[in-house]
Amino acid sequence: MDGFAYPNETQIGWSLIVVLYPFTTGLIAGAFIVSALYYVFNVQSLKPLARFSLVTALAFVIVAPLPLLVHLGRPERAFEIFVTPHLTSAMAVFGYIWIFYMAILMIQTWLVFRKDIVTYAVTSTGIRRRLYSAMALGVYDLSPRSLAIDRRLVKLLGAIGIPSAWILFHGYSGFIFGSVKANPWWSTPLMPIIFLFSAVVSGMALLIALYVAIMGVQRKPMNHDALRSLAGWLAGFLAVNVTIEVLEVVTMMYMREESWETVRSLITERLATSYLGIQLFLGSALPLLALGAVTLFHLRQRISTSLASAAAVLTLVGVFAMRWNVVIGGQILSKSLRGFLDYTPAITGRDGILAALFIMALPLELFALIAYFIPPWQEAPVESSGIQLELNMVDPRFPRPT
Repeated sequence: MDGFAYPNETQIGWSLIVVLYPFTTGLIAGAFIVSALYYVFNVQSLKPLARFSLVTALAFVIVAPLPLLVHLGRPERAFEIFVTPHLTSAMAVFGYIWIFYMAILMIQTWLVFRKDIVTYAVTSTGIRRRLYSAMALGVYDLSPRSLAIDRRLVKLLGAIGIPSAWILFHGYSGFIFGSVKANPWWSTPLMPIIFLFSAVVSGMALLIALYVAIMGVQRKPMNHDALRSLAGWLAGFLAVNVTIEVLEVVTMMYMREESWETVRSLITERLATSYLGIQLFLGSALPLLALGAVTLFHLRQRISTSLASAAAVLTLVGVFAMRWNVVIGGQILSKSLRGFLDYTPAITGRDGILAALFIMALPLELFALIAYFIPPWQEAPVESSGIQLELNMVDPRFPRPT
């Protein structure tokens, strides 16, 4: 600890595990926005990644509350948020937003994959056939009229999900920090906006990195046109996000309130590596250069994919550094504005590095489980074992012809 700090603030309350919470919710919101660009705004270039992004968002949204539950001293009491509502608390309202958004995402994902589910229910045998039949929920109508209704519902849910996923589900995290008036590093009207755009940036970067990694491991052909298109969208949102982040600090510097000298020391000394080095240079400037090359120049597919993948990984590192700088940086700043605290995450324990890695691995495992039964990178074939699946009333209870 340097300088002066009050005795009641020598401990960091929100640790590494809490940093994961706004990071994971941002990944969810960003991945959902990619699917909405196709299903709602009909961006055809992103069609090959639309189903992939939905499954990614679903896998992460299931794990979203886990960092907070692990951090709580009594996580088994979390259900009391729903039975004893406290609507004036932004943190308590998160439980309702999470349930609402997860319901929208699950219904939308089911509608998008319903044709695949019915197809697998007809063409599978044994336990897998029973599983797919249960997932069909008794709806086996694949007529053109039924599929058209599905598409309209997907578009409607996507339109509803944009404000709930992007603005409510993640924007309120920035609102929580921005509304803390006593902390000059948090108290800025740009904080919710920064959280919103960084969410889209992190979600798009995750999709690029995950898609390239999975296609490479499975040795499946990649859709390079879709990757290049997504890289262009990522470059645009990243440029806006970096501009707002820099404007936030420039505004503080121009206003030069009494807290500016402390904030300047926080940026240039305590957070010099994580803010200037990782967030702005490694996680923003370098990815912008790489994504600009991918978008503006006609490079070879292998080079373009490599640059986009590297830029995506660096962007994820930069967004995580931004979450770290906000959550941890705001807490190491003494309430007296005359000193700084020290924080080093533990290796073990519920707030340690191992626990954080375990939580981040869970949504990837859920993604692998979902993709095992319903591959998001390809639609189910309409022909299998000599069965021609017509777009009419089908029932998996019919015996398989031999």
